[in-house]
Amino acid sequence: MNFPHQIVWITGASSGIGEALAYAFARAGATLVLSSRRADELERVRRACDRPDAHACVVLDLSRSQTFAGAVAEMLARFGRIDVLINNAGVSQRARALDTSSTVERAIMETDYFGPVALTKAVLPTMLEHHTGRVVVVSSVMGYVGTPGRSSYAAAKHALHGYFDSLRAELANTGVGVTLACPGYVRTAVSANALGPRGEKHGRMDATQQRGISPERCAAAIVRAVARGREEIAVGGWEVAGIYLKRFVPWLFSRIARRMKTP
Repeated sequence: MNFPHQIVWITGASSGIGEALAYAFARAGATLVLSSRRADELERVRRACDRPDAHACVVLDLSRSQTFAGAVAEMLARFGRIDVLINNAGVSQRARALDTSSTVERAIMETDYFGPVALTKAVLPTMLEHHTGRVVVVSSVMGYVGTPGRSSYAAAKHALHGYFDSLRAELANTGVGVTLACPGYVRTAVSANALGPRGEKHGRMDATQQRGISPERCAAAIVRAVARGREEIAVGGWEVAGIYLKRFVPWLFSRIARRMKTP
């Protein structure tokens, strides 16, 4: 699994799965574009990567899509192309649907759905021009199922699946592929940073997150999927079984979901 001379752009690269992806792709020989809202943390990750001077950092807020064209133009001027775009950044939720403000619902959709779509549309023309490339979307098991306290998060992830499945079909025979990566529980700060009913942070790591797989294991699975041109993968522990329960025994999944704890 080598990516020599490949330009790989990773959003949400300052922590968690994105940080682990940065280290994994750098070890595989890729040249990285690292993005998140935190410039200092991006620099920390860049310096910790193999060949740190080869990589670039671009501060990017996925809720400000008007800045994407400039960022893409800057990176194309420096590197000439973008081979792999990994839409990894996102925000989760810990709130009941009836308690969640419309402002929070829109903020989640802006970051988790509209942002990745807009950045992909900004990058796609250069991939199509070169007749090669891959768009990777780090979705979630929640892209298949819905559980208590995740209504807007699940909605955004479901929307990503519909959009990027359609985009994959549209890109057939262009040389550009689409991969959906769907982690379950991963030991990151995603639950601590999740939004509550009024936009406040959840502020703690859930027990399920604490027992999840490591970011490094998740990143390794995603790198393998990209190298092999996979269309879709799910990675995690027992919770991944929920995808198949929902698909093949929906009544059983519904019964289990009703018993899950609501934030």
